[in-house]
Amino acid sequence: MPKKRKSSEKPKSASPKPNWNERSDRQQPSKLVNLLLGYLYSAKEAVSHAEIENYIVKEGGKAKDLPKTIDSLLHDGLITKSGKRLFKLSRNAPLYEGHLTQHPKGFGFVSPVQQHGKSASFARDPFISPSAMGAAQHGDRVLIRVLRTRKDLRPEAIVLQITAPGKDKIAGIFKKNQHSAMVFPDDSRFPFTIRIDDYNGLEPIDGDAVIVQFTRELQAARILSGKILEVLGRSDKIDTQMRLVIEKFELPHSFSDEVQEETKNLSSGIDLDENREDLRQTDHVTIDGETAKDFDDAICVKKTRQGFQLYVSIADVSHFVVPGSAIDKEAYARGTSIYFPGRVIPMLPERLSNNLCSLVPDKDRLTVSAILDFDRAGTLQSKRFTRSVICSKQRFTYTIVQQILIAKDPDVRKLYKPFLTQLKWAQELAEALQKKRRQRGSIDFNLPEPEFTLNDAGEVSAITRTERNFANQLIEEFMLAANEAVAELATARMFPAIYRVHERPNPVKTEEFITFSKTLGLHLPPYEDSSAWFAKVLDICKDSKYEYIINNLLLRSMQQAQYAAENVGHFGLASSDYTHFTSPIRRYPDLIVHRTLLRLLEKPIRKKQPDTSHPSLKEAGEFLSARERTAIMAERDIHERLKINYMQNRLGDSFAAIISGVNDSALFLEIPDHCISGSIAIDRLTDDHYILDAKNHRLFGEITAKTYRIGDSIQVTLTDVDHPRRRLNFKLATGSPT
Repeated sequence: MPKKRKSSEKPKSASPKPNWNERSDRQQPSKLVNLLLGYLYSAKEAVSHAEIENYIVKEGGKAKDLPKTIDSLLHDGLITKSGKRLFKLSRNAPLYEGHLTQHPKGFGFVSPVQQHGKSASFARDPFISPSAMGAAQHGDRVLIRVLRTRKDLRPEAIVLQITAPGKDKIAGIFKKNQHSAMVFPDDSRFPFTIRIDDYNGLEPIDGDAVIVQFTRELQAARILSGKILEVLGRSDKIDTQMRLVIEKFELPHSFSDEVQEETKNLSSGIDLDENREDLRQTDHVTIDGETAKDFDDAICVKKTRQGFQLYVSIADVSHFVVPGSAIDKEAYARGTSIYFPGRVIPMLPERLSNNLCSLVPDKDRLTVSAILDFDRAGTLQSKRFTRSVICSKQRFTYTIVQQILIAKDPDVRKLYKPFLTQLKWAQELAEALQKKRRQRGSIDFNLPEPEFTLNDAGEVSAITRTERNFANQLIEEFMLAANEAVAELATARMFPAIYRVHERPNPVKTEEFITFSKTLGLHLPPYEDSSAWFAKVLDICKDSKYEYIINNLLLRSMQQAQYAAENVGHFGLASSDYTHFTSPIRRYPDLIVHRTLLRLLEKPIRKKQPDTSHPSLKEAGEFLSARERTAIMAERDIHERLKINYMQNRLGDSFAAIISGVNDSALFLEIPDHCISGSIAIDRLTDDHYILDAKNHRLFGEITAKTYRIGDSIQVTLTDVDHPRRRLNFKLATGSPT
């Protein structure tokens, strides 16, 4: 029997078949075909046979094979003749340029950013097999040819050429033995190791994290040569892990001299003019977490005859950050601040984020205020917006407000006596707003988030479950109300703006969720295409053993919220008009919304020529949504790293866990108290032979009839920490119920 060709081996050449886009065509085209198509794509205009031949020969191709190849491509409609002697690409040739994301196993996907001519669009990113990758690697911009489209609508393609190489610097872990020194990339999407030929005068220690520059080969290679650029230090330190994440996601983390100089020259003076309202006598307060350093929102609640008047005053970042300035360009490029445990990569320099724009107590600060009037039921009666100046009277934390309003701690209440009445009014208004929002069908997920406690050495000493209390909800309701009010104004005026949109769930994923919930014995209400139905499902599962699992699975069935110039509403909030207005210190879309709002306040609205130095709202929405996704991935990544490091010291410890998934090789579990995931290999269940019952999401013991099912609670013991793959392996704890 002939041996199977390994995926890393070079594929045999094969002439292209007619009907190249049919599902039956599984063969890859020859190298000569790829060279020719890539050359014609790069040429941008018709070229002669002689020019093609010169290029092909220079690249190692055979001139004698060229006529047959050209005839074949003409026959397939991939190229056309221009006149008698010139050739060019057909406008229908399925060629695309895009960014390659490679998987550790060697295959990858390309996110198209440019398609050739009238080539078809695709619902899913094209798949690149390892054998179709060539010398391309993760992060490259590549030209691909789509060969076919699978039944699941996933296109399959081959890389024709690298149009823009990705980075040649990478972070990794330095390992040294008697014979060699190697760096293993921290980012597993780079499937190679780097042999160190140049230490650059540095002396890394075995196990150190380093930055290394490598030399690429003309062909795919498993080992590359390189030199050390920087030694980051011990990989178990949070600052080292933070740098590894920064390198992995290419996060900008230092400000240029130009940005620093602009920031240094910003005036801290408060100039009142006729367009800025003096609200310094209004009793604004801030309510944030204990570790917060930038305070971009302050609130004040007054009781009126009709109901309540709410002031939401937001730092006027637009006063300091001028469109087109160095600070503005850098803030846009970052898109958002990124928060790591005990650390932050800010969108704005510290003098802005923690000083000039931070609404610290007893300091006059420039703001933009939304002044909203509600009746007692929380229905908005009127709204107005103004540029303002405030002076926060008190900095509260969520914990303190919880102690005042819910726990009613007498000592704490005595300490903050001047603010008790306003906080009571704030509680009444927040409860009314929350009730009204839930009545319209807004979805409130209940998913725990990890809270990391760091010691002085920069190591994680504890991971606990963050508890959200009413004080969090109070501020959230006020911010939601202000965001909606601003969006409603833009919509009513039909003024171009950026919205925070959330599209309806994918019907296929919703159907899968409903089918799954039935296997758990849950009795759900008849399906309705509304957010209210999803909210009802969460209410039904509240406080049940399936609450955690259902919240997770239901969230996965949802689309991802994003920024867009087209207002399609916010499904999760059951809101027709929603945007982000309340955090311009840490989110660039909010800064755009502030600028939009301030233009709407002009009387009349000033007409001006479009600013061609800035992208359109559509482009900005797409770019800033991508920056947000990158920030989320980076924050999740460092959380996983710190969890792995923390659990290294918990080997042999037992934990209460919930089964979150099953397959024929493992039980997957979550430890809610620490927000940590792991698995138990099936071969660790030694008391029986277990069979996967996929339909009912469980493992079934052939002899004992024991079952392990999604949602079941179990006790587990940590047996192994797999650092390279960042996996935690468990076994059933002794005496665990089954």
